[in-house]
Amino acid sequence: MKKHWGKTLEAPLCVLLGNLILAFTVVAFVSPKGIIMGGATGIGLTISHYLPINLSMVIFIINGIFFIFGAVILGKKFALMTIVSSITYPIFLALIQRIPRIDELTDSYFLATIYGGVLLGVGIGLIVRVGSSTGGTDGLALIFNKFTHVSVAMLLYVIDFSVLLLQVIFSDTEQILYGILTLVLCTLVLNRVTLLGKSQIQLFVISPKYEEIRKSLLKKIDVGVTMVAIESGFDKNEMKGVLCVINNRKLYAINELIREIDPQAFVTISRINEVRGRGFSLERVKSENRE
Repeated sequence: MKKHWGKTLEAPLCVLLGNLILAFTVVAFVSPKGIIMGGATGIGLTISHYLPINLSMVIFIINGIFFIFGAVILGKKFALMTIVSSITYPIFLALIQRIPRIDELTDSYFLATIYGGVLLGVGIGLIVRVGSSTGGTDGLALIFNKFTHVSVAMLLYVIDFSVLLLQVIFSDTEQILYGILTLVLCTLVLNRVTLLGKSQIQLFVISPKYEEIRKSLLKKIDVGVTMVAIESGFDKNEMKGVLCVINNRKLYAINELIREIDPQAFVTISRINEVRGRGFSLERVKSENRE
């Protein structure tokens, strides 16, 4: 029951926290230094540069327009995915803008860029990892995708690049360069946050002592294993390989165990981005008679 409630609350909490981080980052680091960025925020920064309109109000209107078009053209699923972000992000912006001296945290463009890029990646990553959307230009890309069948990723790049070009007109060289660095950092961090907690290590062990290794992994390390039928390439001997997916903390112990059983065992170690199923996203089956 607790896990069920945890899963139920995970999505809205991640979306709310992600939008809060996004709003804080824009108010504290991006907007004060004039760092260019894409999305609805970039459009809002462009409009607020030319017109004396509050940034949060501009973004609220932009998100509202994109949300209405998206809901009409793409349906209820899109609406449910984006309604929280479309509403909470501009609200958080308005509230954070009222914090005294929030835009004076640093005088350094470099620090603003580093913190801005990292925190933008964290905020967007939290929203994306639960299958939600940040709203804004995401919806525009999905609408174009429906009619043009061009990939959503490509459309987002084109739209964000166009938004960046709008800001280049009134930005100096440093602001543009820092804006590019912010986007690079944001992308790198976003990818890490999206896969946070899902990345694991996969080991594949080839050894004549595969049965002893199998039993030791099951009993001493308490990890699941899969036996794979293989044939050696040189002498064509039939044997079995031991396939094992583990978390980082168990790697050293397993390496030592395998080296103790068979110092000449052939071991490949690779990182995989996501693991699902029994033993990871589902509870493991315990057995008293397991060998």
